[in-house]
Formats: sequence, structure tokens, C-alpha cells
Amino acid sequence: MTLPVQYLWLIPALPLLAAGIGALTPRNGRNLAAGSAILAMAVAFVLSCFALNGALQAPATHAVYNFAWFDLGHDALRLGLLLDPLTAFMCVMVTFVGLLIFIFSLDYMKEDPNYSRFFCFMSLFAAAMLGLLVANSLLLLFICWELVGLASYLLIGFWFHKPSAAAAAKKAFITTRIGDLGLLLGMLWLYDSSGSLLFYDGGHGVLEAANLASLTGQTLSCGLAVSTAIGLLIFCGAAGKSGQFPLHVWLPDAMEGPTPVSALIHAATMVAAGVFLVARAYPLMSADTLIATAPVHALTVVAFIGALTALLGALIACGQTDIKRVLAFSTVSQLGYMMLALGVGSWTAAIFHLLTHAFFKALLFLGAGSVIHAAHHEQDIRSLGGLRPRMKITFATFAIGMMALSGVPFLFSGFWSKEAILHAAHEWNVSPLPLYAGLTAVVLTAFYMTRLVAETFFGQARSPAAEHAHENHAVMTGPLVLLAVGAVLLGFLGTPACPWLQARLSGTELHSSMSQLFASGGLLLLSIGLVGAGLVTGWWLYGRKLRQTAEHRDPLAVASPAVMAALASRLGFDELYAATVGRLNSLTAALANGLDRWVIGGLVNFLGQFGVFSGTLSRETAESTLNHGFDQVSASIRGSGQRYSRAQTGEAHGYLRVIAMAFIVLVLLLVLGGSR
Repeated sequence: MTLPVQYLWLIPALPLLAAGIGALTPRNGRNLAAGSAILAMAVAFVLSCFALNGALQAPATHAVYNFAWFDLGHDALRLGLLLDPLTAFMCVMVTFVGLLIFIFSLDYMKEDPNYSRFFCFMSLFAAAMLGLLVANSLLLLFICWELVGLASYLLIGFWFHKPSAAAAAKKAFITTRIGDLGLLLGMLWLYDSSGSLLFYDGGHGVLEAANLASLTGQTLSCGLAVSTAIGLLIFCGAAGKSGQFPLHVWLPDAMEGPTPVSALIHAATMVAAGVFLVARAYPLMSADTLIATAPVHALTVVAFIGALTALLGALIACGQTDIKRVLAFSTVSQLGYMMLALGVGSWTAAIFHLLTHAFFKALLFLGAGSVIHAAHHEQDIRSLGGLRPRMKITFATFAIGMMALSGVPFLFSGFWSKEAILHAAHEWNVSPLPLYAGLTAVVLTAFYMTRLVAETFFGQARSPAAEHAHENHAVMTGPLVLLAVGAVLLGFLGTPACPWLQARLSGTELHSSMSQLFASGGLLLLSIGLVGAGLVTGWWLYGRKLRQTAEHRDPLAVASPAVMAALASRLGFDELYAATVGRLNSLTAALANGLDRWVIGGLVNFLGQFGVFSGTLSRETAESTLNHGFDQVSASIRGSGQRYSRAQTGEAHGYLRVIAMAFIVLVLLLVLGGSR
């Protein structure tokens, strides 16, 4: 069974309906809000599977359904829906992982008084992300893009009574808006240059050959192609949503929301949106690669930003002590890998890693949530320990997620998707630096994840919370098991021996490339060796000699206090931004306030006082000159009228006497005049 493209709107509409039900549900309607949210995601998952079945029947085509939103004179603003393997795979991932996170939340959030509101916001988040995925219009995508930002603001600040949560929500919202401004400018420029925002429109879409040729044929005064400039502006939006340097600072603070929110943001929804956007706009982003004389290519910028982000995220994760912050910086690093893959020309490897990462990162965050819930909301790994015998299912599934993220060969999905990225970077002939950054992040990832597992699950309990921890109910452990299965099996959809996923995404024939993998076996062995080095080093420092108390100094801090302090402070990016951008913003605000208060306000007050003075002067002039003269003339006319009125007695005899006398005078004048 397949889902026709014109019915794709049902996939985001169902969670949106659940959000509406949750918004209207009172606090005592907990079961209705949660039940409608889970049912909507389950049905949306089934519909996504039907859509995937239809997309795989013709993977090389783009099925579209465009419609007029409203008329603009003789023209119309059109939106559209798009079904292809990229859309379908993403919809299946978001609905399935989101469904498991929703189920996990049933038990995790059961004591929260705002239970109904939580599921309302989660459903809105899922609906916005799904709407973004099915859009065939950059305008519709941008509308859903902003709804994703709104939902993230509501969920990160869900516990708004905590100042840290309220500040984190504002930080995420404002930081991502900076990137979104670039996306908006790129969208306006694209519409001005092409006259359309539809991706595919029978040969007239912005991702089709005619428009791409036009955009690459136009150049700016600096020699930059218009397609390159628009692509870089679009990447600004993607960098904000996906936490790329230098807009990565909001993502770790998003941990202030409930743990299911962290899992949804970091695995299936918000951060995936930026990678998806670049993959969707890949024909536009890569259109300038044929221009040899271009000063810079859009994908080159994407590759270097991704490589730098992957390295920075992995470095900072080594110095964090909050279990969720370690995973948060891990997400920053892994998103950097995905952008690196996009930049070096392998968007299929980026999406492969995005899909595998969604499963094992959701698994890790929900595993962290299981630990936090069992340990009475203790999140500091220095105060945990000894949880392995107390929480066997959580430990086993978390260990699977850890090995998938670390890229342990050959069983775990993260290994295959990571290798696809590294081999794509190895074949990139522009620069070897992204490959070196990726390889360095490989060893760091294995190191900090080994540190996290050793500190959290091994040794002895280092706090009363850890001592009294116990395994959670099946409502929480069940999703962990399913995600662990996905973290293992999903990688086999894209192995070099059978790269089925990459072939379906690109719409090409399925060809085994195992020989190519062995041809670059040196890189494969190096990568495996680096994973092993990270695991061994992490266990040597943290597993061999386990921490006895929470106050025991970290081995890295003992070896290099300055380095550990820098990593713990996130390399000072927040302080740097506060001292530069933040201070500049404060100075600008103070300048604007002074300009408004003293210059503009003073000018307005002066004009007001001048108006009062002019009015007073005008009034006095009118009263003493114009009004007085007018009064005198009026009095004279009034006197004349009064005198004339006295002659009007109304007596007929009097009037006849006057006429007779006048007649006599007239006759006399005539006689006298005639005698002369």
C-alpha cells in the first residue's frame, strides 16, 4: 500500500491535531492528552511507511503536488508537497523515534503537574518537523522551520520556574534566529532571482536545471555566483538549527528541558532540520562546483565549518561532568560530521549518519533520562557510579548506544555511517584538513564515551541517590531496547557490501563498493585503530582505577588542570560572546536608548514646546489685533443696522409722507434744472 503525494499533509496534520487536543485539555485530562499524542504519532508512522513504500517504487523521481495558497492579481503564491526517498526515510525516522520518546515520557513525566501541556508542546514539535520534511516549497519549509523554533523555545523552557531553563530557552531562540535571518534573506534573494520558491515544478523549480543554470550564470562584483551567495545564506539557517560553529552555543544549554525533550531535539527533530535543509537544497548548494574560477564554493565552506564543529564538540565533551551535557556536545560533534559529509560531496553519507545517529543518540539520551529518573534527578557523573548491577537493562542498552556512537566495528551502525563520511572526506581533493579533523574526533569520541560509561555505571555508588537507584518500569526500558536494536541493525542498510540505503536515496542502481573499501583499507585500519586507542585510553584513565568519591579529582585535571578547566568552561565561547557580541549589543541598546530618550525625545519635546509657544503667540495676535478689528467693524455695522432699523416703523402713512416729500423734491429739482 502506498500514500499518494497529495495526502502527505496527513502526516504532520495528525500530531498537529493532537497538539490542539492537548491545548484544550484541562490538567486532569492527562490520559487524553498523552493518548492522543501517542496515537497520532503511531498513525503518522504507519502513513510514513506507506509513503516510503511508494517512494521506493520510483526512487529517482520526485512526486509533487503543488497548489495555490492565495492569489496575487493575475498570479498566485503556490505551495507544494514533495515525496521522494529523502522525505520518506526522514518521516519514518521522525515518527518512529518520536513515538518511542513519547512512550518513554509517559513514565518520566508522570509526576509533572503540567503533563498535558508537555504532550501538547511535544506534538507541536513533531508536527512542525514533519511539515518541514514534506514541503516542496521553501516558503512552506520556512513556516514549519519557525514553528520548530517556537516549539523548541516552549520545550527547553518547559520548567520556566527555573531561571536557568528560562535563560536557556531565550538563548536557543535568539541564537537560532540569527541563522534564520540568513535563511530568510536567501529565500527572498532566491525568489527575486528565479520568481519561484518551489523546489520542483515541472522544470521551473529552483532545484531544476533551468533555474540552476540561471543562478550560476549570474555573478556578483566580487566574482561570486548568485547560487553560491544564496547557498551560503541558506547554510546560515542550517548552521543555527544544527548547532554549527559559531552558532553552536545554544545546543548544550538546551539540556535544561526535560530529558525526553533533549532526546527529541538532539535525535529526531530540531538539529536534524539543518542537515536535511542542506541535503534538500544540495543541487543549489553544489551548482557552483563547475565554476573553476569561483573565489569560494558553498560546499567548501560547509565542509570546513563541519570539520571544525566536529573537532570542537568532541574536545569540549571530554571536560563535561553533566551526563546530558556530554551527550549534547557529542551531538554538536556528530552534526559536524554530517555537515562535513555534505561539504565534501556525499549527501547520502550525511543522511545515512543522520538516520543512524537518530537511533543511537535517542537511545543515549533516553538512557541518561532513565539514570536521572532512577537517581532522583542526579546528573553529575562524579556523583553516580555503581549503577551497572542496579540498572542492567539501562546499562546494556546504553553500552550499545555508546559503542554505536564511538564507531566500534563491525556490528554497530555508527561504524558504517562514520566510515562512509571519512572515506568521502578522504576522496575530497580540495583539502585534507576535514579528514584530519574527522579522524581526531574519532579518537576523542571513543575516549569521552568510555569516560562517561565508566564514571556512571562502574565502581561504587558515590551518592545516596546512586545507592538507591533501581531499574525503571518497562514503559521506559521498552523504548531503550527497541532503539538499541535499531542502533545495531540500521547500519547494515548502508554497508559497502550492500549500500542499499545510499542507492535508494540517490535513485541509482545498487552496486557493491566493498572492493573500494578494501582499496582504501589503510584509512579503515587507521580509523579502527583510533577507536581502539580512544577506548583503551578512556578505560586506562577512568575504568582501571575507579573514582572512590565524588570529590576525587579527575585524571585529566590532575594531568593538565589548565586544559581541563578550559574544556569544562566550553573553551570560553560563552564568555567570549558575552564580552564581544553581548557587550556590543548592550552598548548598542544603551546608545539606542540614549538616542531615543535624549535626541529624538528631546527633539519631540522641543517641537511640542515650540508648538505650544506658536499657539500662544497666534492666540494673542488673534485676540489683540484681528479679533479686535473685526469686533470694531462688526460693532459699526451693527450700529448702522440699528439706526436703519429705527426707520422701519411699519406705519404706512409715514412711508407715504416720505414718498410725497421725495416726489416734491424731485419735481423741484426737475423744474429748476429745466429753467436753466
